[in-house]
Amino acid sequence: MLFLTQTKNLTQQTNLLLRYLDNINWDAVFNHLITVIGEIIFFTILFMVIRSVGKRLITRGFVSYKNRSRLSGTRVDTMRTLTSNIYSYTVLFFYFYAVLSVLGVPVGTLIAGAGVVGIALGLGAQGFVSDVVTGIFIILEGQFDVGDAVKLGAISGTVTSVGLRTTTVKSPDGTVNFIPNRNISIVSNLSRSQMQVLINLPVAPDVDLELLRQTLTAVNHDLLAKTPAITDGPALLGMSANGDGTFAYQVMMHVKNGEQLAVQRKFLGAYLNALAAAGIQIPTPKLRQPQK
Repeated sequence: MLFLTQTKNLTQQTNLLLRYLDNINWDAVFNHLITVIGEIIFFTILFMVIRSVGKRLITRGFVSYKNRSRLSGTRVDTMRTLTSNIYSYTVLFFYFYAVLSVLGVPVGTLIAGAGVVGIALGLGAQGFVSDVVTGIFIILEGQFDVGDAVKLGAISGTVTSVGLRTTTVKSPDGTVNFIPNRNISIVSNLSRSQMQVLINLPVAPDVDLELLRQTLTAVNHDLLAKTPAITDGPALLGMSANGDGTFAYQVMMHVKNGEQLAVQRKFLGAYLNALAAAGIQIPTPKLRQPQK
């Protein structure tokens, strides 16, 4: 009896399910599904085209503006990056709005719910808001531009992108660092002023200082005209004690930012070759004896 009862109940439930399925207008369901998928594909293609065309127009406009503007090229590049990011975020917002509307989600009601928006900002968007506000102040204050050599905390390198949310810095070893703007507290910009180049030439205590000065002066006279990166100097500072019983002759100059290493290598190599040709010995450092 129990088995027959269970079988009868199962049959009744199956009949109900079949009658429910029979009452569904499958043609309308499939038509609606195809319509929704078609609209989503249409909006996706439309917004991809709008985004691509808009970014090209922005890039073309800023290229033209750079050619006739008195602003630095890096400043214009930073403005272009910021404008492109704002445009991309705006297009993305309207794309999601259109897709959710097609799916039947009451987007307007959700946006109008100030309480929901307040909770979202309070709980999940604090970091994002902080990134955006900090990014805006960085750009408005001109703390750094695209192409500047900077040091942001422990990260050093060249700024490749300045956005509303993140700043991208490429390190000298090729590492690409994505730094949230809210984490940028101290900015050391190495591209806003002339850079000092200090060359220490190791010399013996009894070196002929007059011959040394003449040799270095001749090198400076020869290389100065060939090195337009130099803005001041070279100046012969004279002898300096290293603190370990050895001495060095110092030469200082100022160069354009980013040129300091190349100029230093160029002059140091020329100095060493000229001193060797003049018969001036360069003392080799003494190895320290291990302490017993």
